[in-house]
Amino acid sequence: MNQMSYFCKKVMSLDSIYELLKSAGMKFSTDTRKINTGDLFFALKGGNFNGNLFAQQALESGASYAIVDELLFESDRLIKVDDVLTCLQQLSSLHRTKMKAKVIGIGGSNGKTTTKELMVSVFSLQYNTHYTHGNLNNHIGVPLTLLGLKPEHEIAIIELGTNRAGDIKELCDIALPEYGLITNIGKEHLEGFGSIEGVARAESELYDYLLKHDGLPFVNADDTWLDNMSKRFTKCIKYSVHDAKFSELETSPKIQFNYSGMHIKSVLPGIHNFQNIAAVIAVAEQFEVNPQMIKTGIESYVPSNNRSQFLVSEKANSIMLDAYNANPSSVEMALKVLEGMNAPRVAILGDMFELGAFEAEEHKNIRDIASQLQIDEIVLVGKAFSGTGENTNRIHCFEDKSIAIDYVIKRDFKNYSVLLKGSRGMKMEDFLPLV
Repeated sequence: MNQMSYFCKKVMSLDSIYELLKSAGMKFSTDTRKINTGDLFFALKGGNFNGNLFAQQALESGASYAIVDELLFESDRLIKVDDVLTCLQQLSSLHRTKMKAKVIGIGGSNGKTTTKELMVSVFSLQYNTHYTHGNLNNHIGVPLTLLGLKPEHEIAIIELGTNRAGDIKELCDIALPEYGLITNIGKEHLEGFGSIEGVARAESELYDYLLKHDGLPFVNADDTWLDNMSKRFTKCIKYSVHDAKFSELETSPKIQFNYSGMHIKSVLPGIHNFQNIAAVIAVAEQFEVNPQMIKTGIESYVPSNNRSQFLVSEKANSIMLDAYNANPSSVEMALKVLEGMNAPRVAILGDMFELGAFEAEEHKNIRDIASQLQIDEIVLVGKAFSGTGENTNRIHCFEDKSIAIDYVIKRDFKNYSVLLKGSRGMKMEDFLPLV
């Protein structure tokens, strides 16, 4: 036996590690910069980091134990496991089963985060609600969220992200949702999925899980993909923007409608965001949320983090900042919102990433869609957009973002309605001070 084995905890069962975690008050960290005294440290590994290298620093910073899968130094406060990430995922799933909260899983190509945050705004008025913070919707973020569940929580709203086939299945096996919602099927991550059919198959893994475990899906009946996929269920709850319970709907520039004898005003724009609102109402009704609380929750929700934000400036008529991310489906929806805003209108669009072999086709398609709408000027930024065609009186392409910035400064879009939209890496919010 290697001498090092004497200087670490013997192999512990998952239940034993869970008891250690409970004795630490469910306090843990994966970042040595954020260690608090008594935390368990999980030495996660990734493409550019190896947490095992920081386990000794974690212990010196006050961690009670370090969960590692490599023994790089001697300590009786090391707990060796086969794989730290797998251990973290299994612990989170075990913890989830010990808590009483009902888990609602949210997937979909577009609008996951907005739907989640709207749902939190509504549900937290009536229930003790736990939820995914920020964009922690992957194989690490979901376990971290689940480990934050407390006995007093009644509802857990968990966002489920995907970049490839199998991701949603993995997350469902960890989170064990009793309820599920897929917002829509759109052209997301085509580089990884290969086609919109591939997107549909990947997102449908949430439906597969619910079907196998007798869960309840909420189905967007306005999405043909989802409507067809839901036919497997003997019981599901369908919702639509055309439901009779909604009346006097307006979606431009901001959503307002009648529901349950009340007039509701949202700060969100567009029919796509009303689909998100309709989804939240369908789930809230299932959980018997008071209609007044539904109204209050929807009206009090204000988006942040560059998502569907309406802003004002000294120059522009209004600005729609939707630059957290972009794919062909979400860009098309944003352009249609812009068309409904006050004239004159300018769309400043940045490249869409992760399209793979579809990159040229989808960027050209967005250019064509924009040119057919009532938009006065279109500024296209990035290598992909710059290859979509020649400049015209309305359409201006810039491969170099800095040159595009110079153009916008000189052009001076005073009194325009402005759309800023692009993939996260394009940082289209950099144009914000210019408009």
